[in-house]
Order: sequence, then C-alpha cells, then structure tokens
Amino acid sequence: MEEASGHRWSTGWRGGPWGQEEVGRTEVVRSSLHPVFSKVFTVDYYFEEVQRLRFEVYDTHGPSGFSCQEDDFLGGMECTLGQIVAQKKVTRPLLLKFGRNAGKSTITVIAEDISGNNGYVELSFRARKLDDKDLFSKSDPFLELFRVNDDQGLQLVYRTEVVKNNLNPVWEPFKVSLSSLCSCEETRPLKCLVWDYDSRGKHDFIGEFTTTFEEMQKVFREGQVRGVFREGQAQWDCVNPKYKQKRRSYKNSGAVVLADLKFHRVYSFLDYIMGGCQIHFTVAIDFTASNGDPRNSCSLHYINPYQPNEYLKALVSVGEICQDYDSDKRFSALGFGARIPPKYEVSHDFAINFNPEDDECEGIQGVVEAYQNCLPRVQLYGPTNVAPIISKVARVAAAEERTGEASQYYILLILTDGVVTDMADTREAIVRASRLPMSIIIVGVGNADFTDMQVLDGDDGVLRSPRGEPALRDIVQFVPFRELKNASPAALAKCVLAEVPKQVVEYYSHRGLAPRGLDVPAGEVSPGCTP
Repeated sequence: MEEASGHRWSTGWRGGPWGQEEVGRTEVVRSSLHPVFSKVFTVDYYFEEVQRLRFEVYDTHGPSGFSCQEDDFLGGMECTLGQIVAQKKVTRPLLLKFGRNAGKSTITVIAEDISGNNGYVELSFRARKLDDKDLFSKSDPFLELFRVNDDQGLQLVYRTEVVKNNLNPVWEPFKVSLSSLCSCEETRPLKCLVWDYDSRGKHDFIGEFTTTFEEMQKVFREGQVRGVFREGQAQWDCVNPKYKQKRRSYKNSGAVVLADLKFHRVYSFLDYIMGGCQIHFTVAIDFTASNGDPRNSCSLHYINPYQPNEYLKALVSVGEICQDYDSDKRFSALGFGARIPPKYEVSHDFAINFNPEDDECEGIQGVVEAYQNCLPRVQLYGPTNVAPIISKVARVAAAEERTGEASQYYILLILTDGVVTDMADTREAIVRASRLPMSIIIVGVGNADFTDMQVLDGDDGVLRSPRGEPALRDIVQFVPFRELKNASPAALAKCVLAEVPKQVVEYYSHRGLAPRGLDVPAGEVSPGCTP
C-alpha cells in the first residue's frame, strides 16, 4: 500500500441491488493498515424487518478521495442490522468480488443505542428560613425549575404550587421525564428560582441556585446514611445575587432542601436485546386432515417445487427475523393433530424431526427440511388442539423465569388452517403463559372462517380464562394469512412481529428486571417505548 494511501468505509441499505441507498461514508484515515473510523452512522432500527447492510472499504488516492471509481476496492461485508444489534459487536472477514477473502482483512462494526433513556424522575423539595417579602404576613413561596439549554437559554421544566404564608414551605412531589429535565444529559446545568407569589403577577424574587441532576443524585445518596436521611446533606443555599453583591455579611435568603428523589429507569426493547437477551423461536405446525392430502395440489401442505406453500411462506418470513436474535440458531419445530409413527397414535405436541429428546433444528432451513421430511411419514388427522403445545413452551419459559434475569424470551409461532377445537383449554393456557417471558403468534392459513380466533387476540379486550382469570399481558397476535397472501415476506413479518418488542418490554418491566449488565435496584424499571 502506498505511503499516501488511506481507507474509506461506506455503507448502504439493501432493498434491491447494493448502492440503491447509501447511508454515508467515513473520513479518510491516512497511511494505516488498521484504521479506526470516528464517523458514526445513525440508522433507524425495526425488530420486525430484515434490514440488510453492506459495508465496503476502499484505498483512496489524491487529496479528496471521494470517488469510488478511482479508488481501490479492499473488500466488503454483508450482514443485517439485527445481527449487529444482537451481538453489539460484529467482526467479519472482508470479501472481494466472487466471495474471495481479502487476505486476512476484517471489519468490525459496533452498535450503540442513541435513542436516549426515557426514564422519569420524582422530585420533592422543601425550603427553610426563606426571606420574608411581605409586610403584614409571611411570604407565599413557589419554586421554578429550569433546564439550561445549549444556547444558555432557560427552559421551564416545572413550577410548583404556591404555599401560602410560610417561610418553611413543603411543596408537593412532582414527576418529570429525564428528557424534559436535562435532555437525558445528567451533567446539564439546572437552575432553581424561588419567588414570593403576588396575585398581580409581580412576584418578588427570593433567591436561586444552580445544580445538575448528577449532583442531585450524589448529594441525595450522601444524605442517606443506613437508610436514615440527613436532610442537611441535600440542600442548596438560596441566594439573591443583588443582596450578595451589596452586603458583605450576606449568606443566603434561606435554603432549599431536596426532600426526596426517585429515578425510574425505562428500558426499551433495544436495551434488552443489546443486554444479551436471546429470542428463542418455536414453530408449531397444524397437521390435521382439514389441510387436505399433501399429495394433492389443492392441499395446504402440498410441496410445490416452484413455489412455497402458505405454511412455508409464514414460517420463513417470521423465522428469518427471529434467527438474528438467537446465538445458536437452533429452533424448536413441533407438530400437532397427526397420527405419528411408530404406533400412529394422535399427538398434539410431537417433534417434526421425530427426535423427542431434541426437537431443535439447525436454522430456518433445517426447520423447512424437517417439515418436508415429516409430511410423508405422518397421517393427517385431528382435532385442532393447540393448548398442549402452548403449555409445553410455557414450561420451558417458566424455568427461564426462575433465573430472575432478562436472558431468554420465547416466541411461539402457531400455523393452523382452522379454529382451534380446545378453545377453553387454549384460553387457560394463554392466561397462564401471560405471566411468563413468552409471546404467541397465530397465523391462520387457508380460507377458513377465523372469526372465533380473534377472541384470543387481546386487542378488543382482556382475554380471560374459562374461570374468569384475566391475562396479565396481551401476548397473542392473530393474523389471517389470506389478508397478506399477495404481500411480500417482509410485509408479513412486519405485521406478525410488530407487537413483540412491546410485549418483551412489558414482561420485564412488570417483573422489575433491567437489561443484563446493568445494576438497577428492583422496582426502578418502568414500561418503556419501543424504538
């Protein structure tokens, strides 16, 4: 490589041929075989979409070095945004044209969530020995809390109520989002002003002080010794600058005390995924006789060598999303409603690879192959009972729940051609599963009337068990495949998986579990916003 050479790195979305949309280019790093680029690319992340990326590295020539046609291509790498997010750091070999390795060259891409912490803060202030501004009574104080913006302008965050005729007021606690308080920057200056209320609007200024949210937390923690609050630690002098300038003996116009501070952290789906939470994917396939003889081209299970059937379309479109969030890329594949060898007894939760000790398949392609190999070996029968499979996955999820960590979440995809027969048992199983790290997606294939299945989707009201017990969370998403029959696989996956991020956050928030690797006291996790 020439002495004056450098590298440039560019990336683009894949919605067709590469180069359709270039996200950006890094700066040029001169004379380096191990460049570290400072340029940050900001992209929107969607769990329910396969967002394909390509990164290319060039050796650039000349002072400007921004024409790919004139530069030497050193290699490229393709992956999905989901893979980077799930691993936080991805290192791959650079490949030349036709898939040849570019020597030992590698590229490392690191993901970081920049959406900000959407937590909120509960604050409670009191004051003591404030200056008396009224002639015939005591001051009527109120407090204003401002955020100092980048341009040094003041943005009002909160104004307390007025406490009448009191030099030692105790103001009501209030809540404010961390974004409103300090733009999620804990070192951003905050300014507090205390006034004596005047009904004509000409309020008398008592004093002010400046602090930060970081300082608030620090002094409040220091004020708590063995669970006993020492309020002298968390207070600020309330100073009137004019008085301070004129009177040499002036100390303050009272003091403002931080009586209480509670910081409720709010985590997003992205926080949990980047904290190492794995998405475990299980598919359950309907093998009841109503699907039709698989050897007949009219059957929903017919294997057309030129076009996948509805079961395969739904399986692949959803599975391709989920596989990026499962490190071992092994997926449980189950069947129900068929007579299975060797005794050909009806089963409603059998492994389609016929290995009861290990029902997992290698990747989505392994699930597809197991499904195709299973069809000629089983007798389609019935009825359509799905409660056994929901309960089976729920038992695994229950074991995960006992770990007390946000480490594994389970998605069960049920593909069926008709309304379930065991509706009462299914409702009972779903209500129990709503307390576990688990979501259920039901895709109705074929042209059956799925009206009765809508009751399982809690969008129109809380699902209840036959005994009247309500579901803790809405964990079921039902989608009739025919409504998306002509849509792209990406559109199907987007519709089917759209609610999963919210369901994941709701579960861990209800349990008070923070993303792994973060030390947060129990009870400080609040439901978050999905990105």
